[in-house]
Amino acid sequence: MKNKTPLFKIASPLFGIVFALGSAVLLIVILILVNSPAPERTLRAFFIGPWSSPWFLGNTLDGITLLLTASLAVTIAFRGGTFNLGAEGQIYIGGLTASVVLLAGRGWPGGEIGGGALPAWLLLFLAAIAAMTVGGLMGGFSGLLKKRFGMNELITSFLFSSALIPVADFLITGPWRDSSGNLLALPAFSADLVFSRLMPPSNLSVTFIFAVLIVLAGHVFLNRTYLGYHFRISGAAAAFARFGGMEPEKVWIPAMTASGALAALTGFFAVAGTFGRCHAGFSGGLGWSAIAVALIARNRPLALLPAALIYGWLKSGSNSALLAAGLNLETTSLIQAVVLLFATASCVPVLERLIPALRKKTGQTKEALNHD
Repeated sequence: MKNKTPLFKIASPLFGIVFALGSAVLLIVILILVNSPAPERTLRAFFIGPWSSPWFLGNTLDGITLLLTASLAVTIAFRGGTFNLGAEGQIYIGGLTASVVLLAGRGWPGGEIGGGALPAWLLLFLAAIAAMTVGGLMGGFSGLLKKRFGMNELITSFLFSSALIPVADFLITGPWRDSSGNLLALPAFSADLVFSRLMPPSNLSVTFIFAVLIVLAGHVFLNRTYLGYHFRISGAAAAFARFGGMEPEKVWIPAMTASGALAALTGFFAVAGTFGRCHAGFSGGLGWSAIAVALIARNRPLALLPAALIYGWLKSGSNSALLAAGLNLETTSLIQAVVLLFATASCVPVLERLIPALRKKTGQTKEALNHD
């Protein structure tokens, strides 16, 4: 008799997401019923608010856009046997770098690159490359320290990122600030340097399509290429990789470099797609949310799509409930924590023990009934 792999084990990434959502929805309802002064209105705002109009739907999908590329950055680092804890800073610095290129090419007086106006598509491409280069250097530096000196990349990426964020804040709110307005921000980009909106008046832009394509490319890379196989084996089982003639240490720098570059690309999407300018604190914890989404998806690129959708809906629904029905801020944070807790719990080992026990119990019951 052949040993068949249980269906729930084969579909464990998707099952983990579905289980997390189903379990969290029940707790969300309980939390809202207990904490909200108007439970019915709050529940309606939470579940229906993010999809209730083109503006709400577009902004929800726009938030998911940024989560997709940022969580892919974290996933690439994870699969390569490293941990990028500096995504927040890489997103921020990447967005600032892209903004400088866009403004130097078109926005700042007398700052046109090469003495003339470049085509918008070329300037956007240069801004994306510049952002990814800076982010890649930030991530790659931590990978280099890990490989050469054995330094923990989790600590170095976090410290390097944390050290550069105040520098970026100083530039944005100080010498580079747009003094003609009241915002703590750089000057706004010209209209041709902001990605086209897909669902006006929301912030959703064509970056959503780019983000989905990048995630699909990440899936192909990890699962259909030799280098991706090297990443997966080195990250999952370094001893086995060495037995097969691979050197896991060679993956650390590329993994952290690619992770930093993708995080910085998220910053570019944010400033050129969502906001149309670089303002202070625009990353808003996006790097930390990306870690949560990557964990929910079990570091599988295709699973990032439903994971980002769920997490984005959760955040947008919490904001809708907060604004529309008076749900207090502490409750919205608790709701997000509850979903993250369930999503990152390992349910499959429990089911491996539970389902055979249930089958045995069912068999015993049937046997007793037949005997009677």
